[in-house]
Amino acid sequence: MQLKVPPVLVFIVFGGLMYVLARFLPVGYFDFFGRRYLMYVLFVIAGTIGIISLLQFFKSKTTVDPTRPSKASKLVTSGIYQFSRNPMYLGLLLMLLAWGLWLGNAFNVLLAAGFVAYMNTFQIAPEEDMLSKLFGKEYKQYCTLVRRWF
Repeated sequence: MQLKVPPVLVFIVFGGLMYVLARFLPVGYFDFFGRRYLMYVLFVIAGTIGIISLLQFFKSKTTVDPTRPSKASKLVTSGIYQFSRNPMYLGLLLMLLAWGLWLGNAFNVLLAAGFVAYMNTFQIAPEEDMLSKLFGKEYKQYCTLVRRWF
């Protein structure tokens, strides 16, 4: 199962689960002043992070296919990758949090945490193993300097 399911599909599945939870769970609804504004801010930040991180990969002429990290031709460590080793996944997480705010069910935070756990176990750990084999000490040093998510 490792690296077989594209992260965008995982994102869609967790987003769907969040919808089902918000729609059918009779408890957990919340609202607060500024909820919609926070949702929009998270959405814009998520989109910005996602677009910038993709553009950096295209500029470096390396693969953006997360199911085949062995095809990586270059280790991208500058720009947004100075702050997060996985900004594309961070963008997806922020998008899920914005979706959770839109739906207004507090229990959706648990599904967002489940997304992080799934990604850490089934996507990021295998990617890191492969990148470590491809780029050796350079990648290991990068991992000590930059956090996985943020």
